[in-house]
Amino acid sequence: MKIKTFSYILLACYIATFLRLFINNHIIITIIGSLFLGFIIAKKLKYPIKKIILTGFLSCFTSFSGFLYFLYRLISEGDWIKFIIFCNLIIIINLLVMYFGFWISRKIT
Repeated sequence: MKIKTFSYILLACYIATFLRLFINNHIIITIIGSLFLGFIIAKKLKYPIKKIILTGFLSCFTSFSGFLYFLYRLISEGDWIKFIIFCNLIIIINLLVMYFGFWISRKIT
C-alpha cells in the first residue's frame, strides 16, 4: 500500500471517529453507515478511493464493537426479549437500508 493511500485512510478514520462522537445513537449510526455502504459499493470508484472510504471512514464510523456493546448491555441487564428483537431488527433494517443505498446509487448513475 502506498504511503499516500495509508495517510488518507488514517485521515478518514479520524474524521469518522470525530463524527461518531456527535451521534451518540448506535442504531442511527448503523443505519447511516449501511446506507453509505450500499451507495459506495454500487459506485464504480477507483480501488484506492473505495478502500479509503470503506476501510477508513465506514469501518470507524459504524464500528461493529459499538453494536456489540449495545447488545451486551441488553444481555447484562437481563433483557433477553429486547436483545432478540434489537439484534434481528437491526440486522434486517441495515440490510434493507444497504440495499436502498445500492439502489439509489444505481439510479443516480
